[in-house]
Amino acid sequence: MMFTYLKAQASSLIASATDFGITIFAVNILGWWYLAASITGTVSGGIVNFYVNRKWVFESGSAAIKWQILKYILVWAGNLIIVTAGVFILTHFFNLNYVLAKVLSSVLTGISYNYMMQKHFIFTS
Repeated sequence: MMFTYLKAQASSLIASATDFGITIFAVNILGWWYLAASITGTVSGGIVNFYVNRKWVFESGSAAIKWQILKYILVWAGNLIIVTAGVFILTHFFNLNYVLAKVLSSVLTGISYNYMMQKHFIFTS
C-alpha cells in the first residue's frame, strides 16, 4: 500500500513536470494567456498521469479501459476546475505569479483530491 502511494507520487511528479513545462512554454514562448496555458498544461499532465497510473502505479490490466477513461475524465474535470479556479483567484485577486499560483493550487488539489479519487474510484480492482 505504501509502495503504491509512493509510485503515485512519482507519477504525479512526472505529470506535474509535463503540466508545468507546457504551461510555462505556452506563456513565455508562445505568449498565451496564463489561464489558457494552465488549462492546456493540466490536460496534458492528466493524459500522462492516466497512462502512468494505469500501467505502473495501479497495474490495472482491466479490460474496462473505456470505463476507466470515462471515470478519469470526470475526476480530472474536477481537478481542472479546482486548479484553474485556484490559479485565477491567486493570480487575479492576490497578485501572485501564475507559476506560484499553479504550484499552490496543484499541490493542494493533489494531496486532497487526486490520489484518493484515482485509488478508490478509477483504478479499483
